[in-house]
Amino acid sequence: MEERYHDLEWGVPVHDDRLLFESLILEGAQAGLSWVTILKKRDEYRKAFDNFEAGLIARYDDHKISSLLANPGIVRNQLKINAAIINARAFLAIQESFGSFEQYIWRFVNGKPFHNNWNTHADIPASTRLSELMSKDLKKRGFKFVGSTICYAFMQATGMVNDHTVDCYRHAEIKRTYS
Repeated sequence: MEERYHDLEWGVPVHDDRLLFESLILEGAQAGLSWVTILKKRDEYRKAFDNFEAGLIARYDDHKISSLLANPGIVRNQLKINAAIINARAFLAIQESFGSFEQYIWRFVNGKPFHNNWNTHADIPASTRLSELMSKDLKKRGFKFVGSTICYAFMQATGMVNDHTVDCYRHAEIKRTYS
């Protein structure tokens, strides 16, 4: 599962608003947990959260929150569930202001992936100045669970930064395809 995610998804630039929203919510859900935990629960998250349709999530009520808290297929953390609802509303506001979330979020990297050249996994930072700027701006716009480390993981997952190490075959593939 992890290998498939690495080989097919991680680091590939994402420009679809729904997929960007899904990634941001899942990165927030992962806080304090391993990514593999969330990856194993991703299909259930998609079912439980209406395939990450922000317009639906923004209207979740107490009944829906209760059903999510009872769902063993997701991380049953009330703060994270509430954050997903709050974030859906903030996401919709950004779409309204910028035309799309993609237009807003990709401006942090000037619309183009940044290709790092890390030799080892130990070289890869947990956050950067850019992820700190993104975090501050998202928080200013009302988002929750979007700290600098979460934002950097989001940037890595959605291909805003290519953090495959230089010895990984995906580094060159992604650089060649998305430069």
